[in-house]
Amino acid sequence: MIPFHERLPINLLTASFNSTAAAYKFYWLLSILDEVADGEYYIPKHRLFVGMVASSWYTINYFKISFGKQDQLHKAVEEIGLLEGINIDEDRVRIRKRLNKSNHPQTQRLLWHFNKQVPHRFLSPWFPSKGENQKYIYEASGRFENDCLYAVNDTHVTINPIWADYLTKNMGVLKSFCYWNLSLYLQKHNPNVPDIPNKLIKPAKRNGLAKQRKFWNTIIGELGSVDCIYNNSKLQVGNFAVEHFIPYAFVSHDLIWNLIPASPSFNSSKSDRLPPLDKYFDGFYHLQKQAIEITKHKAVKEPLLEDYLSIFPDLESLTSLPDDYKIKFRSTIEPLITIAGNNGFEMMQEVR
Repeated sequence: MIPFHERLPINLLTASFNSTAAAYKFYWLLSILDEVADGEYYIPKHRLFVGMVASSWYTINYFKISFGKQDQLHKAVEEIGLLEGINIDEDRVRIRKRLNKSNHPQTQRLLWHFNKQVPHRFLSPWFPSKGENQKYIYEASGRFENDCLYAVNDTHVTINPIWADYLTKNMGVLKSFCYWNLSLYLQKHNPNVPDIPNKLIKPAKRNGLAKQRKFWNTIIGELGSVDCIYNNSKLQVGNFAVEHFIPYAFVSHDLIWNLIPASPSFNSSKSDRLPPLDKYFDGFYHLQKQAIEITKHKAVKEPLLEDYLSIFPDLESLTSLPDDYKIKFRSTIEPLITIAGNNGFEMMQEVR
């Protein structure tokens, strides 16, 4: 719930997210809140449309989260990315600056497409019998009828003065409320994709892999060297990349069961592509099996072994992995690869 206010129709703001059939409502409000946070109350629509694209950029382009087949925001973000040549993991602030300065006619057409529905439909709870009537809502909101959140005309949105203080004081709660509802909406459209809430905002900094590197240094030290499963190059202590078998952009975690040592040059070229299991799973599993059994044999307390418990719940009582655990591990990996592929992650090209 968002904070109550005795003077304002808070229930109508909450109702803006009822029966949501597209993601635009979430990003429209987030864009408005960003402008208000900067002290802006008379806001060009163009800047709000740019804010919607910038806020959804990372979720769509990097994590490849589906917004639904009919969602126009998803389509616009993908097309604008190609038109403007913006990196898939670009910073939101830079995207806003870039698009606010863009003169590309196709980019402008895509941005202004949102003007057909977004600004007046968001106000439909304040005008329940006129939700589809753009002309009426433009006129009524201009008089701030029913204490609506903002007035809207052909070029600008003006925040209703009676809402300004509430929006400013409750900025954090309102954004959290918006992101919570957005995560529920996206989870519905991506039922098998892990960790949706952490794919809504680009993290300020990725976690380091120092502990995971130390783990694999220990394993490689015991073995003398290991072969990269992708290009068969020899990997030695300190001379390898810690590689996400299933891309981080899909799993959104650094659990050791998805990490293996790999050739640094190959790891860079693989990027966020998916490994064909028929070609690489055996080598992947062999490395993981060796790592678990060496660690268990050394009888050291290794916290990272807990990462495997979601796959092998009885691991603590084992000293070696039974033969059927290979099938069990693949049954965990294979659906994730399939879902990632369905969401747009590309398969690796064959390594020569």
